[in-house]
Amino acid sequence: MRISGTLRAGTARRTISRTTVGAALATVLALTTLTSCGTTGSGSSGDKAPGTEPAQTGSTGSTGNSANPANPESPENPENPGAPAATQNLERLPDVGTALHRRIPAAARQALVVRGEGENSANSTLYLYEKHGATWDRTRSWPAHNGKRGWTTDHREGDKRSPVGVFTLSDAGGVLAAPDARLPYTHSPAFQASRSWPKTHWHDFDHVIAIDYNRVKGTPPNDPNRPQGQSKGGYIWLHLDHGSGTSGCVSVSESAMRYLLRELDPKSHPVIVMGDKRNLGSPA
Repeated sequence: MRISGTLRAGTARRTISRTTVGAALATVLALTTLTSCGTTGSGSSGDKAPGTEPAQTGSTGSTGNSANPANPESPENPENPGAPAATQNLERLPDVGTALHRRIPAAARQALVVRGEGENSANSTLYLYEKHGATWDRTRSWPAHNGKRGWTTDHREGDKRSPVGVFTLSDAGGVLAAPDARLPYTHSPAFQASRSWPKTHWHDFDHVIAIDYNRVKGTPPNDPNRPQGQSKGGYIWLHLDHGSGTSGCVSVSESAMRYLLRELDPKSHPVIVMGDKRNLGSPA
């Protein structure tokens, strides 16, 4: 298998194409029963591999349009309820308690924070922070969805909940090409959602970013290896939104995904800090 890379001189951007790797995985996935966004079998992102089972059925939303009513530009300030939170020159990430903050690698210069509305809620908001010197600046925010049953600190395959924690972001991929992606990107039809799913889910995996939960870094997002074992689930991704909860992944609009693919830079060691309000802000 050949991996080819293209570097643009004079810029920090790079695109790493792993089409050949993706094609080989497509054959593996066709022969092996796998899992992605939260269950067993060979189905959707979040514990199941793409192609057999929807992450959520009965959705009334559509790809790229979140139904989350939260206003991402006016998050609650815990010290002054109702007041907008500060967004610049932050000594630490807002809403993130000591327990998770101390797990953020010192080298991380980019952080996504997914703030869930509640432990059993599928609605959340995603914030992008950039670190300059010793402080963080919030640069973007978007409505998002998480697992349709909410969140868990002990994710298990099939529980339909998103795992709480701090995870690195190392690899991306999807059905569609992303020539401006900075993260290593696998362009492959193996990501295609099953046409037996509702049409609202067909484009969920046009672009995905692997959340490094129970996976091997440096491999395509749909690589089947699970270092912690099958029971701990896998295929937890950032992917396109279909308007409702997922099987364990985090979903955002197409425009948000394209922005993240352009901005998340391996040189900045990006991470995602995710959880419901209570667990996200836990002091210990």
